[in-house]
Parts: sequence; C-alpha cells; structure tokens
Amino acid sequence: MAPVKNLREAYGQGLVALGKQNRNVVALEADLGKSTRSILFQAEFPERYFEMGIAEQNMASTAAGLALAGKIPFMHSFAVFASGRAFDQLRNAVCIPGLNVRICGSSCGLSDFGDGKTHQALEDVAIMRALPGMTVLSPADAIEVAKMMPCVLDWKGPVYLRINRNDLPFVTPDSEPYHIGKVWKLREGSDAAVFANGVMVSRALETAEALAKEGVSVRVLNVSTIKPLDRDAIIAHATGVRAIVVAEEANIIGGLGSAVVEAVRGVRHAPVEFVGVRDSFGTSAENYEILLGHYGLTTQAVTEAVRRLLATA
Repeated sequence: MAPVKNLREAYGQGLVALGKQNRNVVALEADLGKSTRSILFQAEFPERYFEMGIAEQNMASTAAGLALAGKIPFMHSFAVFASGRAFDQLRNAVCIPGLNVRICGSSCGLSDFGDGKTHQALEDVAIMRALPGMTVLSPADAIEVAKMMPCVLDWKGPVYLRINRNDLPFVTPDSEPYHIGKVWKLREGSDAAVFANGVMVSRALETAEALAKEGVSVRVLNVSTIKPLDRDAIIAHATGVRAIVVAEEANIIGGLGSAVVEAVRGVRHAPVEFVGVRDSFGTSAENYEILLGHYGLTTQAVTEAVRRLLATA
C-alpha cells in the first residue's frame, strides 16, 4: 500500500495492523473517532473498541484497568484533552504503576487550525515530558507514523504520540528501520545543526537547502523521540558546529528545545536558539499555514535563526 500523507490516516491504518497482529490490542475513544481515525479500528474490531464519550479521565482509568488485565489499550482524543483533562489519571493510574497504555494525542500543536486555543495543544509536550516513565513521540510525517506503530506495540510503559491533523510532506527515508529513541540525521552539515520534529522537520530541510546556496552547511536532525532522549546522540550531533537551532510546534518552555539544552549541559557547545511558540496559546485561522506563519513556525524563521547565530559566532 502506498503511504498516505495524512498522519491521522496513517495512524488509523497502523492501529488496524496492530489489531490484526495482536488480539490484546484494544482501542478507547472520547467521541472523536472520525477525527482521530480510531474509527478504522472500530470497523475491523467492534468488540475491541470502547466508545467512552467525552470523558477523558474515565477513559484513562479504564485504559489502566485494561492494561492490568493484560490488554494493550490505545486511548484517543485531541492532544489538548488527552494530556490536559486526563493528567491526574495518567499520572496516578498509568505512570506510577508503569502500565502499557498508549495515548494518541491527535490534532496536536496548531494543526486544528479552525477551533482555536481551546483545541490546540502547545503545552502537551511539557506536560507529558514531566511525567516519570512517559515516552513522548512526535513523528515528522505519515511514513514515520507507520514505522512507529509496531515499535509502540512492544514498548514497555506508557507512550504518548503527537499526531498532526494535516497532510505533511514526506521526509522519512523508506529504507531505514525505525526504533524509539534514535535521533535521525536527515542531512549532513558542518556550520549549523537544526534539531526538529513534527512539521518543523520539513522546514529545517528547506532551510538547509536555502542556506546551501549561500555556502552555509546545515545539519538536520529529526528528534521524533522527545523522551527518552538519547543524550549522547544529541551531544554528538551538536559537536563541531557554530550554531544550534531547535525548531518545534510547541511551547518552547519545556519542549524539545528545553530537552536539547538539558542534554548538552555540562559540555562545551555552540549558541542555541529556539524556533517555537513563545509562551502563548493558539488562535483560530482560515488554514494551517496562516497559523504557522503567525507564530513564526516557518522556513524563514529557522533560516534567520541560523543566520543570526552564525553572524555572532
């Protein structure tokens, strides 16, 4: 089957594949199945699909119970609700006992462009990173989503997946096997390193192309596993360059940028700049690109950040 460009559709297809592979996979939904695409699992396995209604707290507690009974529950909602409304239950019922619950935070970041700040998750990375034992994943495209799913099935402990609502360009090589925790080098470079995930990976690659025409060599890293972060890999990829930029579709407080700086603390490294949302909620717009532009999540913003740092290096 040819890969789709929509991350939600890739997720739904991947969930069905896992359901066929393992009879213990079950799905829980918070009345958003058509959007999260868990509805694909419902069509194949109605007896293993639980519609919980608009009750994320109850859904998380039920998922914990199913995990204790030997099931592998995948629970679904918009990222803002999956991380925010259910936080207490995820903390106490899932993370403290370290249960194998998978949380799909769909329509992450600004990707639900029409519904505004109440439905846009920009703080979810910081929230979920702070939970001990929680694995946090942010795929760059639908190919990476498809590759993540089998790894998520076998992973020990809770996992949070940030799934973008929209079609994103393909950036993940088809040939490379995926595993959770790896930092993926998509382009070699010697002057600057850009660490990114999600939609910002394609922006980072565009930056590298643009600056190459100016004689600037940019290394591009896809950090789709935000936690657990491979500190040694981050340090290795940050070594030997004169500028480091971290680009993410999330609040820069507690996000990927914070994780990268935490990783390089204690070692000599180049100046670091963040491209992300600066302590703000989202808003609504006519389309996704307008919002990304409004919050400075653009190729131009990443390019200018690299230029600024190199100018002072």
